[in-house]
Amino acid sequence: MNIDWTHLPSLTALRAFAAVAQSRSFSGAARGLNVTHAAVAQQVRALEAHLGVGLVLREGRGLVLTREGETLAASLDDAFGAMAKGVAAVIDRGRETSVHVSLTSGFAAQWLMPRLRHFWAAHPDIALTLHPDTRVVDLRRDGMDVAIRYGMGQWPGVQAEYLTSARMVIAGAPSLLGPGPAPPRDIWRNLPWVLSIDWPEGRNWLRSRGIDPPEDMLTELPSEELAIGAAREGLGLIAESHALLEEDLRLGRLILLEDEGARLPAYFCITQPGQDRRAVRIFARWLIAAA
Repeated sequence: MNIDWTHLPSLTALRAFAAVAQSRSFSGAARGLNVTHAAVAQQVRALEAHLGVGLVLREGRGLVLTREGETLAASLDDAFGAMAKGVAAVIDRGRETSVHVSLTSGFAAQWLMPRLRHFWAAHPDIALTLHPDTRVVDLRRDGMDVAIRYGMGQWPGVQAEYLTSARMVIAGAPSLLGPGPAPPRDIWRNLPWVLSIDWPEGRNWLRSRGIDPPEDMLTELPSEELAIGAAREGLGLIAESHALLEEDLRLGRLILLEDEGARLPAYFCITQPGQDRRAVRIFARWLIAAA
């Protein structure tokens, strides 16, 4: 069907009228469209002027549609319904091969990114969208397929699988600690420290172990990535989750000074119960295997 687009009213006006016809109310249409009552009324008046016929009549506190309004409303209901189904189908097809992942920026940068090339090499057809955030998101409400959460593994309404230990450790760069074996605790505990403001667990854990760096020996940085980078450069010792320092410790960029050795708390792979999308299952299984 060839459509003469130049003679069609604006989509905004048609949408406003369709919402009015559905709710039989300017106020209800305004709420549904998230615009003002006046904006809806103006669009309907513009549509009536364009068509040269009346579409809406006020009747008491409500309104009714004219015969022309009823005819147009029925057509728009079918048209907008078909459009909504088409948009939903496209979104669903796109999501079949994409996975939305909620996690902290520190975990993304320090643990996930060094491993992702292996996932993409094995599954080039699956697109990942990472959503770094310190909040505990609601998977269904926020449209997330997978979340990586720190804690004890007990969250209601989700499926949690153990990923890797988040036990706390203390580490420092060779340039700060000097040559030879790591110094004893009574020496290194008085060295400068770098900690993350958005990861208060680090300082709380230090206090639980009898270490409370004085303010003049402590640099607090806005994120875990910056704190780890500063520790790597020898600007101070760091108290951080072992999982985020794993690569630096393995390569010798940081030296392990103290390790609490606990299995919990940990990082967990979180999914919705009954998740059956192939791309999500593949990514979740890969995460567990990578850990």
